Amino acid sequence: MRLLIVLLTLVFAALGAIFGALNSDWISLDLYLRTLSVPKGASLLLVLLIGWLFGGAMVWLASVPRLRRELRRARQRQPEPARERSATDKGSGGNE
Repeated sequence: MRLLIVLLTLVFAALGAIFGALNSDWISLDLYLRTLSVPKGASLLLVLLIGWLFGGAMVWLASVPRLRRELRRARQRQPEPARERSATDKGSGGNE
């Protein structure tokens, strides 16, 4: 499995390098206060990376707080003796 991940990483790195080499023209980005001149391939890969990170953050923000609320509610609904028993089990380390 680890070999497969390494191979996939190398394949995608090579594809990214080829993509950047094929799109090596320089473009001007007008940012209103400043103009940047960057390679087209690098700017496209950067925008793709930013979109991927933004999408991941949106998925995380949509799911993690809801899951934490559900976990908190489930822990509150747990009966009191079971909650005490689980706390003492953790502290004993199983040396009984």
